[in-house]
Amino acid sequence: MIDEARSPKTIIVPRWPAIGLANDHAGFLLKGFVADLLAEYCDRVIDVGANSTEPVDFPDVTKRAVSLILSGQVQRVILVCGTGVGACIAANKIPGIRAAVCHDTYVARQAVEHDNVNVLCIGAWIIGQQIAADVIRTFLASEFRTEEQFRRRVEKLAALEREVARRGRQ
Repeated sequence: MIDEARSPKTIIVPRWPAIGLANDHAGFLLKGFVADLLAEYCDRVIDVGANSTEPVDFPDVTKRAVSLILSGQVQRVILVCGTGVGACIAANKIPGIRAAVCHDTYVARQAVEHDNVNVLCIGAWIIGQQIAADVIRTFLASEFRTEEQFRRRVEKLAALEREVARRGRQ
């Protein structure tokens, strides 16, 4: 039985070769903290912006960030915006990307273990540095569980993407 109440302080975060990071203007003030945290757990943080509080469109930033996954440069990306929702919607429009808004450790772990989420979206207006750190550590420490029911469900998500793509070409 998995301990659903385990503390983020007791998890072991593996070392990652690279992790993608992006933010919009609303997430800029939390980005520096997140970048420093990620640097503790990876050899390279690939930051694709934004670099100020000057307004930007989150779909553009999100597209740059998830392209890091699609190109094989990273396996995971962290997106920071005001609430996390807009970036999550944009990310989930791209085949092969499974993004989730996570503002607590339980959801961050479940998203990876059950749904093989590869993009974590957090809201700088919603959570502060300590909760963000706990959520990010949990996301990075979690692994997709390979039991049949989880593989089957994630494959059904991929089938939905393929079905929609086929309809779009007709």
